[in-house]
This record gives sequence, structure tokens and C-alpha cells, in this order.
Amino acid sequence: MTTSNRPRLRFFENSSGQRHITDADHYLYKHDKPRYRVSVIGTGTIGQEHMRVVQLLGRARVHGIYDISKHSMVIASEEFAKLTADDLIHYDDLQSACNDDAVDAIMICTPNFTHIDVLEIAVKSGKPIFLEKPMATTLADAKRIVALARDYPAFIQVGLQYRYKAPYVEARFEALERSAIGTLKTIAMSEYRPPFLDKVSQWNKFAEKSGGTLIEKCCHYFDLINLFAQSTPKRVFASAGQAVNFVDFEHAGQRSDIDDHAMVTIEYNNGLRASFTLNMFSPHFFEELVICGDAGRLVATETFNFLEDPVARSTLAIELGEMGASRKTDVNYATHIEQSGHHGATFFEHVAFIDRLDGKATDSATPEQGLWSIIVAAAAEQSARSGDAVNIANFIAHHDLQDSLS
Repeated sequence: MTTSNRPRLRFFENSSGQRHITDADHYLYKHDKPRYRVSVIGTGTIGQEHMRVVQLLGRARVHGIYDISKHSMVIASEEFAKLTADDLIHYDDLQSACNDDAVDAIMICTPNFTHIDVLEIAVKSGKPIFLEKPMATTLADAKRIVALARDYPAFIQVGLQYRYKAPYVEARFEALERSAIGTLKTIAMSEYRPPFLDKVSQWNKFAEKSGGTLIEKCCHYFDLINLFAQSTPKRVFASAGQAVNFVDFEHAGQRSDIDDHAMVTIEYNNGLRASFTLNMFSPHFFEELVICGDAGRLVATETFNFLEDPVARSTLAIELGEMGASRKTDVNYATHIEQSGHHGATFFEHVAFIDRLDGKATDSATPEQGLWSIIVAAAAEQSARSGDAVNIANFIAHHDLQDSLS
């Protein structure tokens, strides 16, 4: 077994009682030195999460950072210094962060509405790019990103990391690889969580900059539902509103207009039907995925009560009734991975990104899949505003997206 494939005994190697072991005596603790260097553009909450996970994974290192906010860069550097003594370059401008010859790949973690402008500069480097979700706030920008990706000599990976959450990885295997519940017929997804956190200039409180809640927050779930459906959406209907969160919030003279709850129905061209429920004024986090096939039911859950436990609790149930053996299991990643961000999904998203740098095939999200997640979300936003169901074929034609979709 090579050192790169050997499981890391991080609990032991990081314990105070083992710090006297020198590098020369590392065997179980030995691991390959990082092969790649990345620059991180945008050093807010998600940018710092990616910096932390790069260091935890250990297959790359953060070479430098850039943010228009110097304060954000200072805080990110202070937090990063708690993890490593590695030097960290502070770039003076975006072009330098993208075109540094010492950097092998770029991670874009800036606010949603800036993604397209940052990407237009980043692609001039010709380097592999990680682009956080949603990849764009408008369909026009998403279309442009797909076009950029098709002509790009490297690759662009979109940060739809919920496909890497432990219960959904196992659910995909059971439903799509093992066909454990037969042919899929219905999908019901739900998320209950507290409100949006504070961001620089409070950009996430306004649909103009976030793309709207169903794009900003829910593109993850629409990507998951699309993956399970194994089809393209036919019709979308949604109802949404702002009931509790930020109803009296203003910033720079503008009132918040972000939805805090929604219910979305999706019909697919293969006959499958799906629903998605969102509530953002719940006291703690709860997600549930229920898939029914013609041979049984799959239920995946994730509960995170941060007031009681720093670790999420996830389960996966296969219910076959008289068709076979049913079971329910706990599904979690190692604690240090779960606590690194997004309950471990970011870690395995990074595994896929580095695997792609190594030239391996992965199931990471492509810009076209990112566009499909935004199509569903944008159609749901339109339906919620108009009160009418949205025909997706007409929606795609209206926005001139036909050539962007395979």
C-alpha cells in the first residue's frame, strides 16, 4: 500500500503523547508531501473552510490568498496559522492570484454575484478551477460559464458538495448502483435549518446578489434530486415566501427580500416526480431524503443539533416490507472529517478535485450539471413569483439555453 492510500491515524499522530516521534521514525504516520499548490480567492466563511480542508487532506497546500477585504485576509491568515506554519502569500490583486506560476489550481470562493467576473479572469490562466456553488446567480451568467468550460484546456469543478455527504453517497449507491428499492418513482427532499448567517455587506439577504434562496441555498438539493432522477426536469411548480427571517432587516437603505421557506414540485421527463421542502427558521438542522421505488423505500436523514452535539447524526434505511430484508444503519464520516466543514462533504469534494488534478475520472459536479441545478431553482423562483407552473422546455427556449445543454 502506498503512503497516499494508507489510512491516516490522525487521532494518534496529532496527540501530544506522540509529538516526540520524528519524521525519520514515521511509518503509520507517514504520508506523501503535498503535490499541488492552490490559490484561494475569497477568504470569508467558505473560503476559510476550503483552506482548512486543503490542509487536512494534505494532498495540496494553500500557496496564497486574495480577497478585496484586507480584514478578511488577515483573519483567514490568523486561522490558517493555527493549522500550519507554512508561509501564505497575500496577493495584491486578482490577476496575481490567478497567474502565479507557483500555483497549480485556483479555488473561487467569493460571493455568488462575483463568480462570473472572477472566473473571466481566472480562465486566462489555463489552470484547473474549483468554482463554489451556485456557479452563477443568473441563467445568462450560467450559460456563459458552460461556454467557457467547453473551450477550456483544463477543467472547472462546481462546488455542489452535498452529493458527497455521507448519507447521500450511500443512498446513491443503494438506489442507483444496487437498485435496492427497484425502479425509482418518487423523491421527497426536505431541509429544516436556522437562518442565513451574516456575510460581508450582508449580500446573502438580497435576491439580486444571492440569486434568491432557491438558487443560493437549494441548488445543492436540486443537483441531488437531478442525480437520483437520472432524467431532465419537465415541469416545476413552487410556492415560497418570507415569513420570519429578516422581515424588518435593512442594509444600505435596501430591505431584505430573501425567502425563508418554500415548497417545490418537480416532474421529470421519465415520469418520476419529486418534491422539495425548505424551512429556514428551524431551531436546528434536519435533512431528509425519501425515495420510493417499485420494490421499496429508502430514507436518508441528517440531524445536527449544534446546541447539544458538535457532530451530525446520519442514518440510512432501506425498507422492503415483504419484498426482502429491511435495515437501518448509522452513516457518518470520521469525526475530524465531519467537523472540517459541511459534515465531511467538503473533504471528499476536495478528494475528487485532487483526483482530477491527478488525471483520474471523478463524479464531481460539472458546469452543465451546475446549470441544470440553476434551471430548476430559477424556474422555481419564477413559479413562486407568478403562481404558475413552469414548462422547462419553454423556459430553456426563452432563455436560449438549448446549446448549453447536451
